[in-house]
Amino acid sequence: MPQEQEDACCTRKQCPHTYSETQGLESAQVFESTEETVLPSSHPIMPGILEEAPAARILNTPQGPQIEYTSSTTISATSLSKSVESSSSQEEEDSSSTPSDTENVPRDPLDEKVALLVNFLLLKYQMKESVTKANMLHFIIRDYKDHFPEIILRASERMEIIFGLDLKEVAPISHSYVLLFKMDLTYDGMLSGEGGMPKTGILILILGVIFMKGNFATEEEVWEVLNVTGIYSGQKHFIFGDPMKLITKELVQEKYLKYQQVPNSDPARYEFLWGPRAHAETTKMKVLEFVAKVHGTDPSSFPSQYEEALKDEEERAQAKAAASPGATAMAGASSAAMSSIYSNP
Repeated sequence: MPQEQEDACCTRKQCPHTYSETQGLESAQVFESTEETVLPSSHPIMPGILEEAPAARILNTPQGPQIEYTSSTTISATSLSKSVESSSSQEEEDSSSTPSDTENVPRDPLDEKVALLVNFLLLKYQMKESVTKANMLHFIIRDYKDHFPEIILRASERMEIIFGLDLKEVAPISHSYVLLFKMDLTYDGMLSGEGGMPKTGILILILGVIFMKGNFATEEEVWEVLNVTGIYSGQKHFIFGDPMKLITKELVQEKYLKYQQVPNSDPARYEFLWGPRAHAETTKMKVLEFVAKVHGTDPSSFPSQYEEALKDEEERAQAKAAASPGATAMAGASSAAMSSIYSNP
């Protein structure tokens, strides 16, 4: 959509209730800060207790598409060091919590703005539109313009960790941003024309678990990690739908994952591996860099995985060089020269 059309659809006159300060603040849940998240080495995963919360949606009106909040989706990301000792204890905490628990938590105005901005970015992603700094300042940030760098940084971190999307500035002069798949993946699990939430985040999570577990992760190990993030087998998730179907069927059909029986297991147990599409689109180093970022460290902090990722990078570079036209021509010329030498002593 051209920028002038986008602005026309989002004027205050046409959208009298669009992102009203009162409506947004009353409906948005608090994001608990993940800046100090410390992930134990036994759980090399992304943090996040995902909870239902208000989100933006599109209303079709005679004046054109309008934006309104509805109780749908926002994310509350919580430090694993505070929220989980085991998956069983997490289930007990979830079952014992009540709405009043969150209502009594003091709300940081910047957390509110981060939550609103995440919803706004998700809406723009669903509409396949870019977003400008001017849009964000006008509709979301408002009186907190001085805090814009911090708010957009925290919102982009949550888009990255939960949804597997990178917020990139594509036009520095107009300060226009778009959301792109992280780690060169090309899948978000959103059916064309049906909306929904991007599911790239859970794919990145599982790819990370598989790699950190030695390229094979048992079904129990994967669900242990998913449970920590509030995703349970047999329970429909407000972002990922039926998680069992998603990870054992949809992501397998998309060739991002392999789901197979553990050899010689009796009773039968199952494990996950990277599928061919995962190998083709991303790399072990990119996954390791993501895991390290979540842990607040660097890839070399995981020596064995770092060594394996470096080897993978080297092998990919060699394969790319061998497949390049220049390398093929050079190899052909070298072969012809050698043939000439031996045929004409």
